[in-house]
Amino acid sequence: MTREYPAHPLVGIGAVILRPGAVLLVRRGKPPNAGQWSIPGGAQELGETAEAAARRELTEETGLVVDTLTLVANVDSIHRDPDGRIRFHYTILDFAGLWQGGEPVAGDDASDAAFFAFDALAGLGLWREAHRAIAAARQLLGV
Repeated sequence: MTREYPAHPLVGIGAVILRPGAVLLVRRGKPPNAGQWSIPGGAQELGETAEAAARRELTEETGLVVDTLTLVANVDSIHRDPDGRIRFHYTILDFAGLWQGGEPVAGDDASDAAFFAFDALAGLGLWREAHRAIAAARQLLGV
């Protein structure tokens, strides 16, 4: 199945990883949203549980691993081309977890990875749904 101009929505997975005062973000290296900061994540693979996909994507994009993950938000991401055709369509499940240690190193389709202070998020141009998922994770995890 092609990710671009799909026949049906694809399942995307995000990992909202928090440490005291900060959240982990990656800079996207590929469309959609190339060059933009976002929550680490990607597409779920056939035969893979959603949580396993979150762990895999987190490790592939940042080199980090976490212990407990909890489903915290769902998001619909639909991108249309100039003709109005659906170019990308993801139903995204965001999981939240606490940082266990180590520093992020960008990998896979992420061109950068870093922790950002919560008060610095407004200047990054994050999608409103990323802000919503981060707020839900902060509330759930008490960070």
